Amino acid sequence: MGEDLSGQLAAAEHAVNLASVDPERARAEAEAVLAATDAPESLVVASRALGLAYRELGDADAADQYLRKAIRRAEAAGLDRRAGEARMSLVGVLADRGDLAAALAEADAAAPVLRGADAGRLLAQRALVLGRAGRLDDALASYREALRQVRQERDPRFEAGILNNLGTLQVYRGEVRLAEATLRRCVEVASRAGLNHLATLARANLAFAAMRRGDIPRALALFDEVENALDTTGGRVASIRLDRAEALLTVRLVGEARTVLASTIESLKAGGFAADLAEARLMLARAELQDEDSEAATRTAVAARDDFARQGRVGWAVLAEYIAVQARADSGERSEQLLLVAQRVAGELARRGWAVPAAHSRIVAGRVAVALGRLTVAERELAEAGSARNSGPVGLRASAWEATALHRLAQHDRRGARAALVAGLRVVEEHTASLGCTELRVHAAEWGQDLASLGLYLAFQSRRPRAVLAWAERWRAGALRLAPARPPHDPWLAETLAELRGVVDELTKAAAEGAETRALRTTQVRLEREVRQRSRHTRGARHQPSRLSVRELVEALGERALIELIRYDETLVAVTAVEGRFRLWPLGGYDDALRAMGAMRFFLHRLARRHGTAASLEAARKGLRHAADQLDADVLRPLRGAVGDRELVIVPTGRLHALPWSALPSIADRPVTIAPSAQVWLNATGATRRRRNGGAVLIAGPGLDHADAEVTALHARYEPAVALTGEEASADAVRTALDGADLAHIAAHGRFRTDNPLFSFLYLADGPFMVYDLERLASAPRQLVLSACDTALSAVRPGDELTGVASAFLSLGTETLVASVTPVHDDETRELMVAFHDRLAADLSPARALAEATRTSGVLGFVCFGAG
Repeated sequence: MGEDLSGQLAAAEHAVNLASVDPERARAEAEAVLAATDAPESLVVASRALGLAYRELGDADAADQYLRKAIRRAEAAGLDRRAGEARMSLVGVLADRGDLAAALAEADAAAPVLRGADAGRLLAQRALVLGRAGRLDDALASYREALRQVRQERDPRFEAGILNNLGTLQVYRGEVRLAEATLRRCVEVASRAGLNHLATLARANLAFAAMRRGDIPRALALFDEVENALDTTGGRVASIRLDRAEALLTVRLVGEARTVLASTIESLKAGGFAADLAEARLMLARAELQDEDSEAATRTAVAARDDFARQGRVGWAVLAEYIAVQARADSGERSEQLLLVAQRVAGELARRGWAVPAAHSRIVAGRVAVALGRLTVAERELAEAGSARNSGPVGLRASAWEATALHRLAQHDRRGARAALVAGLRVVEEHTASLGCTELRVHAAEWGQDLASLGLYLAFQSRRPRAVLAWAERWRAGALRLAPARPPHDPWLAETLAELRGVVDELTKAAAEGAETRALRTTQVRLEREVRQRSRHTRGARHQPSRLSVRELVEALGERALIELIRYDETLVAVTAVEGRFRLWPLGGYDDALRAMGAMRFFLHRLARRHGTAASLEAARKGLRHAADQLDADVLRPLRGAVGDRELVIVPTGRLHALPWSALPSIADRPVTIAPSAQVWLNATGATRRRRNGGAVLIAGPGLDHADAEVTALHARYEPAVALTGEEASADAVRTALDGADLAHIAAHGRFRTDNPLFSFLYLADGPFMVYDLERLASAPRQLVLSACDTALSAVRPGDELTGVASAFLSLGTETLVASVTPVHDDETRELMVAFHDRLAADLSPARALAEATRTSGVLGFVCFGAG
């Protein structure tokens, strides 16, 4: 076979250029050349094309093999320039594999034989290696010189590639705005030249930049767009998934981040991408740290540090050591040795330009120094860390404000410390408000946990009840205090929710019939993932949550009494407010209260099912009374002298949000309103003055024995109400009817999803009506009654952030909601509801109407939430 310059060599060159755009096709074309010719130059170029294609496909071992084969063939044939080109390509693969010294050696070997644009390309490869080594300044200089040389040659493909890598480096240097300008220029150059693959990679780095700038909705939207465009192309997607995991950690979606990282690590191991693998392990250590798994975080961080050290990536090894330092501190270690390591790591990080982790390390050093009594050292480290409070990601700024507070405390400046904590929480609130998605908001609020805990500690030390209440409220149910961020009209989301509804409906019927459900469950999981990802693109309104005004609270309470429960360490504490007087009460243990509540819920479940003999059911009733009396004695009876027989507003904490309050003997016969926070209650009571003209809406879902009869009975009372029963009670019809209603009553099966509370639902004629459906309401019903089991249950995140059907309605503007936190038998539910609406129609408040209906019916489990 002879050489055909216009044929096989041209085809091999084409495969080289195609490798970064369509690696599968490039591989096929290169293999065709290898099979068709024995001409040395064509073989060299085709082997190089195969190496480049395998790199894009995620197989670094094969890439290394073919590029070395290209070098050997070129050297044997005396093709020095072709050998230099193959070495230049090998530089990137060696960097991927973590062998940075070998990568730089190959760059040195290639440099003498490459000229013009190729010399610029080699310089860009060298810059990539320097960046991975943590030599950010050297890398920046190399990229700028490479860009100058390549622009002289007017090569848009390599200009776009250099701009893409330069933009990424600028993000790492903290120059995010400059990076975004660079990356947008990359997209422009690549798009104009028809290099769509390169433009997509630049958009991936724009997502990374948006994430580092704190615009998480924008980052997640770009990540979704890019992953769909790239499909599953090798190492590139693995790298993008690492960036997505970092975005998830920014909003503290730790479980999901760990899942993404676990699968990414496996694919990087299989492909031989040692450099990205070490970075993935470092990210996993961060996730484990956020997940309060200090032991695992230490182990993973040390493994990542050792990987980086083997690869000669000294800067990255220090980053891994920084995570190990944090993990040791989080585990409770306070030693001289940890102090010295934290100080050393902070200094090394600062010298290498890693400003954010350097500040975090100084905070660790300061905390450890305070614990050791080394106050001079503590003041120096915390003062240095505090300088980062006005820039950088939300976690850094929150930590820097906490460092400032600790520094001021060390100087006995309590007022200054409190001011720093308030400023830090304001940073968290602004970040949370920028997020439109409920899921992101409730998780992102966790950045304020340490600030709020320290503020609450200082408030308790002051022994001032109003100060304790103010600090408890400052970080309580913050997402519910924000203005709801309704997603824009999105036909795709509406169609996907409808498809998901149909799948769940089919799944329910198939499971009931004992049919195969595996395929339906797979589809359900996929659709839920797509809905969840799409919802995260919604931006917040950036409105600050309202602040609790004690004067307005006292005025709104009137004759009522407030009981706000606070978990302080492992103890329950209550703040009571009665006629303007605030008092602080130590109560029983939080875990003791949870055990008693668990027993109450167990016995109520058993009684609702009505299974067992008369004797066993009577034993359940006795067990319920005993558990309720125990919890009452621990939590409410000590407060009886302060609150008397007044109507109550109770703000629970933690898992006590699921307590069936009407079962507690000391409050069984009085109106009780449960609120996520005093501020949420105050906002709701202020809104009750504004009645709506939407009328009443009555809805009956399928499969509930009492639903149709209940709606029929209520329809006569609320004529001319809108009544939807049978097939008329579809999701679209219900959403339309609920929008702007003054009163809504829904008798339907409900389900609380512990695995994902935002997919909790009410079951309607065409399937589940989910929280995501509710968030599309323009105006939620003013008053709402959910006549179904467990519909008031919510997941509780730190800061008493709630997610579920009931909390969704409250966040969207429903002022008062009546729903059950336990199962209730169908006929008992109907009896209670008829009695409740009789009293509501007689102009009693919802809380008083429910109290009287509960007393006359004896039905427990329903709770009045909101304004009452």
